[in-house]
Amino acid sequence: MPLPPPPVTVAPPEQRELVEHEELSTRLDAVESVEIRPRVSGYLAEIRFDAGQRVHKGDILFAIDPRAFEATLQRAEADLAQARARNEWSQRDAQRAANLLAQKTISSEEADQRRTHLQETAAALASAEAAVASARLNLEYSKVRSPIEGRVSRALVTVGNNVSGVDGFNTLLATVVSIDPIYGYSNVDERTLVRLQSLHGQSGLPTNATGRIEVQLAVPDARKLERTGTVESFDNHVDPSTGSILLRTVFPNPDGDLLPGLFARVSLPVSARHPVLLVPETALGTDQSQRFVLTLSKTNTVEYRVVRLGNAIDGKRVVTDGLKADDLVIVNGGGTARVRPGMPVAPQREGSTPAASAPHAGAAR
Repeated sequence: MPLPPPPVTVAPPEQRELVEHEELSTRLDAVESVEIRPRVSGYLAEIRFDAGQRVHKGDILFAIDPRAFEATLQRAEADLAQARARNEWSQRDAQRAANLLAQKTISSEEADQRRTHLQETAAALASAEAAVASARLNLEYSKVRSPIEGRVSRALVTVGNNVSGVDGFNTLLATVVSIDPIYGYSNVDERTLVRLQSLHGQSGLPTNATGRIEVQLAVPDARKLERTGTVESFDNHVDPSTGSILLRTVFPNPDGDLLPGLFARVSLPVSARHPVLLVPETALGTDQSQRFVLTLSKTNTVEYRVVRLGNAIDGKRVVTDGLKADDLVIVNGGGTARVRPGMPVAPQREGSTPAASAPHAGAAR
């Protein structure tokens, strides 16, 4: 007595409208990164932060002993007071000379000498004012401040060391990197680049309210680090050695959990919204280098279909070629020893009971 046809569960491909995405490996990096170096030389007296601390723009990170700079400022201010007094005296003297010359009681040569002396004292006054400004600036530079808001590294020099503020030989004291936002750098192949350019020119890519292309960031095993960001820019040339171009994306990072140097995955849209067919991963089989599904024919026999696959979405795969919307896919026997192409089977619709099952439309009776 022949065995009855084996039961199989069948279902049509799921139909959705979605945007296809390309998964890219991404390296995160800070938008701003600054090396903290002193602008004056001296004895390092204080470190005013903890390693890894968040700092604001203008916060004092290091303090160099200010006493030498204070003394220089006081001397410059005293020189300025002298220069100002000499200049005031020269102004009065030059005015008297002008009056006496008008009365012809002094020679033109002596009046010229007094005017020249006024010019000399005015120049000396300007020089003294510049010296005070320079001394005041050096005193201000004795407090090394953060030029940006971000996270500071550990101190690379300890208190008690002499640090150099000479241009070209400045001592590296620490580094500060910005936190929010943060950049992601990915390599995009030429094929994807051309596809993006064509779609963007036709306004076929989905964009946010500001007109930027949105991307999704995910860090393996860290759902709390998922972010929605945007495409910031492409590089200005394709690297001929790799055939790829550098893509820069930008993501919000208000909590600072995304760290520069971290590797993540970015999902980049590469199509306009369009209808697609999806099948469960369990329905897919592998035959050497190609993927296939088993479908139900009109006579309730198994058919072999080679398919081309797209992205994975919620445990299913997009089928870009090889299936139609009205096909019935065997979802519990594809690619296994359970059934074979050409074998008759007893189909059951997914989600129904065996009693309620029905043959494929148009099946032989």
